[in-house]
Amino acid sequence: MSKQKNLIAVLFIALMSVALAACNAAQAGGLAAPATQTGSVVSGGGITVVGQGTAYGQPDQATVVVGVESFAASVAEATTQNQTTLDAVMAALTAAGIAAEDIQTTNYSLYAEQTYGENGPTGIAGYRVTNQVNVKIRDIALVGDVLAAVTEAGANAIYGVNFSVADPAALEAEARALAMQDAANRAASLAELGDVSLGAVTVISEVIGQPVMPLGLGGGGYAMEQAASAPGISPGQLSYQVQVQVTYGIQ
Repeated sequence: MSKQKNLIAVLFIALMSVALAACNAAQAGGLAAPATQTGSVVSGGGITVVGQGTAYGQPDQATVVVGVESFAASVAEATTQNQTTLDAVMAALTAAGIAAEDIQTTNYSLYAEQTYGENGPTGIAGYRVTNQVNVKIRDIALVGDVLAAVTEAGANAIYGVNFSVADPAALEAEARALAMQDAANRAASLAELGDVSLGAVTVISEVIGQPVMPLGLGGGGYAMEQAASAPGISPGQLSYQVQVQVTYGIQ
């Protein structure tokens, strides 16, 4: 009986030791700092890297939102004034070489502006009409002349100038090639550090970013209350970015 009791005691102590060790390991794992993604992963299945490529190009077209705002005592007067001015703006755009399919209405609004006293609204001061059209300018050299023409015709608000490339395929292809080369360089560096040899590419995924506009262009609207000569417009340079994630086998 004494031997059985001793055996049970030994087994109990052994089991408690195993349980304590497992508990400590679990606690240590719970306190460990989470792994951070660095863009490169080496595992038994291969090496996964993220490559980035950027290509630069000159914009060849622009879009601008042109606005006409009118205010009058009555709805009929406000809408008539607005339409008359807008007709003049449209004629100026046509004369500047802008095709009808490159002009699109993007916003039209009509609302009453109230007068206020100490106790709240006291009446209607008048009615404001806003009409905005989006204009695509396919000859980037004409941007300044087009802006001058529409302001002289009566447009009193311009909402940013956005530049772009009509056919970005070539820039995207260049950025893609640079991204793949960057990925290959990163993978080769990791393989050398890990004392392994790169195998064939097994997985590729791609993300194409939006073109990055030059600083200082685009954005909110601003009033064009005084017609002037053609404003100086600098199209700058656009950049297209491509990111690829590539997995290489290892040998």
